[in-house]
Amino acid sequence: MSETSVKVIPGQKLQPLEKKGLELVSRLQSGRDVVLAIDLTESVGLNDEGRIRLRQIVEDSLKPGDTVYVVAFSTDVVISEARTDVKPFGTPIKFINKDKENIDKVLNKIPFVSDPNRYGTDIQRAELIIYQGVAQLNQNRLRQNQPVKQQSVIWISDAPLLTSPGITSDVWIETPASSPFRIANSKESQERQAWTKDALPLIKRSKPIKTEDNKNYNLSVVDIAPTVQEFCTPAPGGEQTCLVTPYLIKQLWFPGLIFLLLLAGLVFGAIKFSRLWKKWELVVDFKATGDSEDQVCRLSNNKRIAIGEYDSTCEDSIDCPGAKVRGYLERKGEKLYLAPESASIYYNGKEITSRTAISKSQFRINCPDGKRDYEISIRVKK
Repeated sequence: MSETSVKVIPGQKLQPLEKKGLELVSRLQSGRDVVLAIDLTESVGLNDEGRIRLRQIVEDSLKPGDTVYVVAFSTDVVISEARTDVKPFGTPIKFINKDKENIDKVLNKIPFVSDPNRYGTDIQRAELIIYQGVAQLNQNRLRQNQPVKQQSVIWISDAPLLTSPGITSDVWIETPASSPFRIANSKESQERQAWTKDALPLIKRSKPIKTEDNKNYNLSVVDIAPTVQEFCTPAPGGEQTCLVTPYLIKQLWFPGLIFLLLLAGLVFGAIKFSRLWKKWELVVDFKATGDSEDQVCRLSNNKRIAIGEYDSTCEDSIDCPGAKVRGYLERKGEKLYLAPESASIYYNGKEITSRTAISKSQFRINCPDGKRDYEISIRVKK
């Protein structure tokens, strides 16, 4: 990815079809963005249960292909590296597989003890920075024509999440008095509100955890469906240029082509399978021999009809002069064959001495008895 990027801002509303397209793009590749957001203040102070649950998340919930970020916060978000639009949370941890080495890489980054020098959790500031950061990750992917990802933020904090703008001491006492997030209509409050209310589809689940001094903090998981920020701009000629539709076309045309080919193959296979198992109808016309009544025989795949005497191995038989079976009409898949047996049998005016394919749906065979011809006409209905 290029080391230059544009800071993401909330865009316009996506259409339902665009949302489904982004969801499909994310499912075509493995991996999610997972942010572990840890409150460093002493009021949280991860206890044994908190450590167990964090380990459980890392060991059981992370999947190969996930990109993991560990982000600590108090009055501000604490990241060891400088935040940039390309790397809003610093260098990620690539969770390649679920072995001890990969699990330890994540666990070693998690601050399992509080920092006594940290106090005054500005939770709304943390929400703005983290939610804008995860939006930035997917927006960078859109601009680089890379697959977007599903995202999750796991919060470990006793501070309330997703509160209304202008957080007061009654709602959360720790917000610093100088924080712009105490003012509902401040630029920062409105920016956070735009991300949490409109721009990102957030779904939150929480589990309260009791500390040794009988207080609670929460382990909250906020899942975010794969999304990007759309910007449509007027262009010359009465047109407009947008970001999402061209991106989806680039991402999905090849998988779409593969899907159509597979679908066509399945349809073709189903039709072929159906045709193979459908019984053919053979209408035998004896008019040339003076018999005005037709005979109807049915022929399954890999079965045969005897010409002459009855044969118990056949599905049916067609009567003709002689005391033996003269030959067989054999079906192999979509092809019909005439196989001679004991006496002479003619097809298209020529005597058949070996197994012969019949290509027409209507044909005549002759089973002469001495000097007298015995012609019958057969029509095949597949």
